[in-house]
Amino acid sequence: MEEIYAKFVSQKISKTRWRPLPPGSLQTAETFATGSWDNEENYVALWSIGDFGNLDSDGGFEGDHQLLCDIRHHGDIMDLQFFDQERIVTASSTGCVTVFLHHPNNQTLSVNQQWTTAHYHTGPGSPSYSSAPCTGIVCNNPEIVTVGEDGRINLFRADHKEAVRTIDNADSSTLHAVTFLRTPEILTVNSIGQLKIWDFRQQGNEPSQILSLTGDRVPLHCVDRHPNQQHVVATGGQDGMLSIWDVRQGTMPVSLLKAHEAEMWEVHFHPSNPDHLFTCSEDGSLWHWDASTDVPEKSLLFHQGGRTSAFLSHSISNQANVHQSVISSWLSTDPAKDRIEITSLLPSRTLSVNSLDVLGPCLVCGTDAEAIYVTRHLFS
Repeated sequence: MEEIYAKFVSQKISKTRWRPLPPGSLQTAETFATGSWDNEENYVALWSIGDFGNLDSDGGFEGDHQLLCDIRHHGDIMDLQFFDQERIVTASSTGCVTVFLHHPNNQTLSVNQQWTTAHYHTGPGSPSYSSAPCTGIVCNNPEIVTVGEDGRINLFRADHKEAVRTIDNADSSTLHAVTFLRTPEILTVNSIGQLKIWDFRQQGNEPSQILSLTGDRVPLHCVDRHPNQQHVVATGGQDGMLSIWDVRQGTMPVSLLKAHEAEMWEVHFHPSNPDHLFTCSEDGSLWHWDASTDVPEKSLLFHQGGRTSAFLSHSISNQANVHQSVISSWLSTDPAKDRIEITSLLPSRTLSVNSLDVLGPCLVCGTDAEAIYVTRHLFS
């Protein structure tokens, strides 16, 4: 892989996301958004990746990411997603959910819509009102789903003032992240190690399915769904392990892969090349997992600066009865045939890598060391 370029931005970066490309576009990603946290003033910012290759004083490459525009954000940015080409949705530690609109003609961002009390511990209007952080959002135009520390799930629709649906006591613990499975179904992960599937077609406040790792109450922080196989889900949590789940089968993960030394903050399948998966961690690392079958026969291998170390991988269920060709490479459960190659993408360990995103050949990540890293050549 070609160089990964760093830009220091004087803000701890909590979230990074590529702007989606128009359908059918052959361009590569050029614009990404960032959100910050734990700063005196937090900002949502839009960047263009521009031209690369300026040598900095240390002889390293410095990325020429150009700041297009930014706007102040009340509270820490807990999550950030593009709603469409022009709109960005943010989750705030104040419990507020905001839609920002980008105006490309004069490169500004403005507040387009806001649900200020989306998440709270005690209700708005009561003297003891206390907000709760909104921890995760997922968008599927025109819908926005939010989850929070209050265990609440909201379904918003763009341009609607009120929530279309709220599941008030969806969880007695903190919900950390959410993703769509199929359009009316979402999947949440919580602070006691559970995955719950919710179907908005059903009226009740009960999940349609609960999955968890027996005996473990390890908080889960992140989840991503396989882009082509909607039953395959990856999660990461406080113990740094990568878990692969098949929501059609049983209530346990199919594979547990030993990964980071501290919390895994995000996991992402590559959207168009899902045999590749990316994770980042509090331990300062950013990893590329390659399960594509053309990798030479090997167990879980790890590359960093020429060193290779074997990692534990064990599979829990046996799926010999499932037609082999249909199985995602992530569901292969024969450890002798598991071929997963792991590459560390950052030149050296840094403070926590909080967020990453991949689109085509491009990757962006943001860290507590106030740096944004970008590469445009993931697979070369």
